[in-house]
Amino acid sequence: MSGPRFSVRRAYAHLRAVDPVVGGLIERHGPFRPRPSDDPYSALVRMILYQQLAGAAASAIERRWRSLYADPDATPSPEQILGTGDDEFRGAGVSRQKASYLRDLAASVQAGRLDWQRLDGLADEEVVADLTAVRGVGEWTAHMFLMFHLGRPDVLPVGDLGVRAGMRVAYGLDVAPTPARAREIGAPWAPYRSVGSWYMWRAVEAAPPQ
Repeated sequence: MSGPRFSVRRAYAHLRAVDPVVGGLIERHGPFRPRPSDDPYSALVRMILYQQLAGAAASAIERRWRSLYADPDATPSPEQILGTGDDEFRGAGVSRQKASYLRDLAASVQAGRLDWQRLDGLADEEVVADLTAVRGVGEWTAHMFLMFHLGRPDVLPVGDLGVRAGMRVAYGLDVAPTPARAREIGAPWAPYRSVGSWYMWRAVEAAPPQ
C-alpha cells in the first residue's frame, strides 16, 4: 500500500466535527501517516511473528529467523517456510505455535487458498472471514491487514490494547475501556474509524510513563 485509498482531508473534517478529542489529537500529532505495508504475503508473515510481542523483541526474533535463509532481507517463501525444521524455528526464537501458524499460512498460499486480488475486492467482513480461516490469523491480524495493507478507512480494532489504552489517555478515563465500550467511543468516527484508531496509538505513545 503506497498510501490511504480515501480522502484524508475529508476524514479530518469529519473527525473534527464529531469528536473534539480526536480533533485535538490531529492538531497535536500532525498528519495521518500509516506505516507502509509489504506485499500481502510478507505482511501476514510479519503480523504472525509480531503477535503478542513487544516491538523490539519481535524485531530481534524476525532478524534471527530471516538469517536462517539465503537472503535475510527477503521474506522466506512458502516453500522455504515449509522446509524449515522445528529446531531451526526454535533456535531463532520462534515458538512452536507460531511456527505452526507460519506453516499453515505458507501451505494456504502454496495451495492457492488465499487469492490476494480477490481479497482486495471483498467487503471488510469478508476479508476478515477469509483471513481468519488460516490458523494463527485472528481478528486482530485481519484488522491490521485491512488498515495497513488494503488501506481500508473504517476499521476499529477494539481488540488492540494500544487503541484502548489510547482511549484511556485521550478521554481521561480511569481504566482502559472494554472492547464494547471502545466500540461505542469510536462509533461516531465512522466511516473513518481507521484514522481515529491511528490517533489513539499516537495518544498512548505520547503519554508520560505511569
